[in-house]
Amino acid sequence: MSTTRILVAEDEITFRHMLKTFLTKWGYQVVVASDGLEAWKVLQEEDRPRLALLDWMMPNMDGVEICRALREKKPEPYIYLLLLTSRDQKQDVVEGMEAGADDYLIKPFDPQELRARIHAGERIIGLEDRLIRAQEALRELATHDPLTDLLNRRACLDALLAELSRAYRSGDPVCIVMADIDHFKRVNDTYGHLTGDEVLREVARRMQRSLRRYDTIGRFGGEEFLLVLPECSLEEGLKLAGRICHLVHSEPVKAKNEPIQVSISLGVTVANRLAPADFEALLGAADAALYRAKEAGRNRVEFSANPRPSSGTPD
Repeated sequence: MSTTRILVAEDEITFRHMLKTFLTKWGYQVVVASDGLEAWKVLQEEDRPRLALLDWMMPNMDGVEICRALREKKPEPYIYLLLLTSRDQKQDVVEGMEAGADDYLIKPFDPQELRARIHAGERIIGLEDRLIRAQEALRELATHDPLTDLLNRRACLDALLAELSRAYRSGDPVCIVMADIDHFKRVNDTYGHLTGDEVLREVARRMQRSLRRYDTIGRFGGEEFLLVLPECSLEEGLKLAGRICHLVHSEPVKAKNEPIQVSISLGVTVANRLAPADFEALLGAADAALYRAKEAGRNRVEFSANPRPSSGTPD
């Protein structure tokens, strides 16, 4: 049975019943509407049908009006619209297609012709779905690190800028955390780069599990990560960084069935209206704190409480 749901909007009860009978026989899931307004309401639902057969002449709202209103609203995903009418003049065809109909079928019509037109509509819907999936895949590639599936450096910075702009307007603090895997070169030299990749992925997963749903984490470069924690004070940020540090080190990473002890160092800073700073100053402050954590023996958290003020705040 087809998974395609089809809306049949037809005010004439006999013709509506005939269409439903044919479509059900062909394996489609049918939703019926007896006038234009009812059809319009169905097309506003979240699980609306992707294909609609619309009679031109209906009470309250005719098929052409539905086509025009739907195309103006531009719902996603795309809905394929097939107008049914006894009007066969060229100007009628032009009017219907210009209103946004995808196809046009003149009554009375052969059932097999209707079936062929529906198949054509399903092909268009399928092509549109594949295009959307391809666009989503490209968007994922443009914003995510392919190894860890975290945000990439550019997307991280975009998220930081957006969060700083929001925070300066609201007055809420934002914590910025720079994290770096300790002695990662030693892991690569000892176990190989493929094992190093497994370690990176597992550390990323552990860090992500520690965050709130609205926090941001990304791979900033190499074995370094950037965390943006909105509505988070310096004290709260230090606690969270401490939990992450403990979680990463508490259990060895199993790569190729061999346990590898891993730790990270973290640098934390905060931005708010009392200590405004642009993103470069904040990153510099977090990076300086990270460097102190490395110098102090690694597997620890350090902080910079007062990043260098900027000359202005984000727009």
